[in-house]
Amino acid sequence: MTNYDIIIDKEKIVLSPMDIASLDIVKISDRQFHALRQNRAYKIKILHTDFANKRMTLEVNGSSYELALADKYDQMVDKMGLLTAKTHKINSIIAPMPGLIIDIMVTTGQKVVIGTPLIVLSAMKMENIITSSGEGIVKSIKVNVNEAVDKGQIIIEME
Repeated sequence: MTNYDIIIDKEKIVLSPMDIASLDIVKISDRQFHALRQNRAYKIKILHTDFANKRMTLEVNGSSYELALADKYDQMVDKMGLLTAKTHKINSIIAPMPGLIIDIMVTTGQKVVIGTPLIVLSAMKMENIITSSGEGIVKSIKVNVNEAVDKGQIIIEME
């Protein structure tokens, strides 16, 4: 069985499948949950998800936490030392899933680096912030707010 690494505010927590199965979680809505663990109650709200980078922001009992998730493949890549920071120039940003453009957070001519928030995409009742995976300058924005996009559609061209 594979353990999962969860990094919360630079603190690493290792969860086994048995740990996860032992949680008593009830779904309240698409983004809200109630959990019991060791006779303590937790109100959990999903504030933000970034599935591509395996990150999310949760609110637990009123406090906000940034989480980074690592499965067995991520752990293997880390152990092999393949997570060295390299910068690379990007040519375009594509929609990772079909959805609706909620916000455009950059302008033409703006310089971006890895992690710069670019677009807010609403998909499956969740808002996802699409961030830059490399460095570049925004050449053109191919979408507008409230426009539907398809998976793989170019949303921003870079130079």
